[in-house]
Amino acid sequence: MRQFLWEEAARDWQSKRAEGRPPQFSEYVVRSLRAVREGVGREAGTVASMRTVHRVFLPDKGSDRLPDSYVAEHHALTLFGLHQHAASEPVHQPGTGLGTACLRLRRSEALTQTAVERRLIAAATAQDLHELAQHLQRLVPLLRQAGIGLDYTRLWGELARWDGPDRNRTLRAWGLQYTDPATAPAEREEAGQEQAPYWATFEPGSGDAGAELAALRSGIGREAGTVAAMWAFHRTRMEFTWRDKGALTRDLAAEHAALTLFARHQQTHVRRMHVVGNSPGAAAGLLAQKAAADGEGKSATAALEKRFGVLLTSADADELVMHLRSLVPLLNRAGVGLDYDLLRDALRAWDDPRRPDAAASLRQTWDRDFHAAATS
Repeated sequence: MRQFLWEEAARDWQSKRAEGRPPQFSEYVVRSLRAVREGVGREAGTVASMRTVHRVFLPDKGSDRLPDSYVAEHHALTLFGLHQHAASEPVHQPGTGLGTACLRLRRSEALTQTAVERRLIAAATAQDLHELAQHLQRLVPLLRQAGIGLDYTRLWGELARWDGPDRNRTLRAWGLQYTDPATAPAEREEAGQEQAPYWATFEPGSGDAGAELAALRSGIGREAGTVAAMWAFHRTRMEFTWRDKGALTRDLAAEHAALTLFARHQQTHVRRMHVVGNSPGAAAGLLAQKAAADGEGKSATAALEKRFGVLLTSADADELVMHLRSLVPLLNRAGVGLDYDLLRDALRAWDDPRRPDAAASLRQTWDRDFHAAATS
């Protein structure tokens, strides 16, 4: 397959500069840019002037449905046309993902942080490719005005996969790129210090507390890193190349689960429910103690002990999270806190093949904590 138009345009411009000539686009590229701009807002395959600039070919026979790769190229071409329009240098910049571009836009101060995030989140929550293209049509001219490029080959691939199961990886990549504490190698060492997790700094009385907790609850049952409303609350450190490609790490999955559990736990409380030292075993034991003190009898204590025993048998971290989702509302109603640092660490280690004894050790510790708290 020939190079995409955006790749040809960049090569054309760069070759002139390398030859010592004034760097500018050839007449072919200029005509092609006019052609692709005619396709903005039009259906793929219906714009005659665009047919010669497509590099994804349609099959001679087969389904009447256009291939996803062709439709994605149509949208990528029109976005490139809008982005490159009146820009003096190539806007196709290999290696620059959409999240990174939006981070640079935010740091340029051409728009406020709120305005940038609103546009990125609108794109990330698009229900289908057509809606995504509409949001990007409003975003790329802002990138052009700020002199920020974008990897259009990468974007084409993300558009082609948007309506399929790989959307989650794209979303995670955008979010991790946008929240990367440093984009230049020289800054990364300085940014390497780990931030305190959200639950440790949460202020129950702040004006934004309710909205923040609602955003975190929206991630319940969702894959880590794919919920745009949660991006601002992640603190997981990750090497740049892993962030850039949207890797789903054990650390990120554990933090995501802990954030959603904390949001459900904190709901309605005026004091912070992150309580240092309260393991899940200790918290469940305090629940049992409260049940006995409130006169609910031995049956209530036995029921809690049975529920907690089932939690301890969790085969993997996903099952553990499922049982914790049942426990946390009980903790919420009783006003019993939980150490979310300990919980995150446990979720990271529970089924880690590099730590085969971790789950057994945690089970013993939590069981001991339960009985100590329940009988104190």
